[in-house]
Amino acid sequence: MPVLTLQSTYKLKDGNEIPILGFGTYELNNSAAHSVVRWALEAGYRHIDSADWYDNEEGCGRAIREFIKETNLKRSDVFFTTKLKLNNGKANVAKAIDKSLEECGLGYIDLYLIHGPLGGPQMRRESWEAIVEAQKEGKLKSIGISTFGVRHLQELSDTGLPDPVIDLHPFMTRTDVVKYCTERGIVLEAWAPLTRGMRFQHPAITALSSKYNKEPAQILLRYSLQKGYVPLPKSSNNERLVSNTQIFDFELQEEEVDHLDALDEALETDWNPTDAP
Repeated sequence: MPVLTLQSTYKLKDGNEIPILGFGTYELNNSAAHSVVRWALEAGYRHIDSADWYDNEEGCGRAIREFIKETNLKRSDVFFTTKLKLNNGKANVAKAIDKSLEECGLGYIDLYLIHGPLGGPQMRRESWEAIVEAQKEGKLKSIGISTFGVRHLQELSDTGLPDPVIDLHPFMTRTDVVKYCTERGIVLEAWAPLTRGMRFQHPAITALSSKYNKEPAQILLRYSLQKGYVPLPKSSNNERLVSNTQIFDFELQEEEVDHLDALDEALETDWNPTDAP
């Protein structure tokens, strides 16, 4: 595989580029997100993942704006993702997009996702229509979906395929969704790539940790990278968020990745709406 660095990117279907390592902000309030995102940016992350549901878009955006100003970077140097909370009608979705733009204060959103499929086919379709219109207006650079199942993806196929983000790690491989997306050139993000710490002590993980002299989190993140995913690790600890970037100086062997794939146990670390109507 090609040599990857913290500055590496993947090209999305629309031609835009996404940094291969993101920083998640789930369960961080505005105040905590502001502090922790600053640490993440100082550690070299250039991809910040938020959501209306997290109620921290303002804190994330403020940290990014301050960092850009202090370091003389350009807005385009930091990739910001946020997500739609509710599929509740086209007009309401348009308002939600404007609210997110106002909250983050970044001028545009690099990647905007439907957070989940709840609401049914008609509401999902209306959400997508509003998002596509906002993209045409320049408010959103790239657009996609989060935590959809294959059936939900197929629903939207006639309007243009999105770039999904789902719960991906060796203990939840979601082979059906991965197969569908990879066949269509859709980039996959992995939220909860660290299993929320639930499998750090698994023998397969600890064995690789000892072999490569790496933390269990680093083994899981390297696995994500070698699968071609964009992992979104989250930590409110400065040392750990720095440690999570130190995954570019080793490479798992192909048979080790295959062995990790075989550990799938459908482990759900949070929610799983992929079978929602």
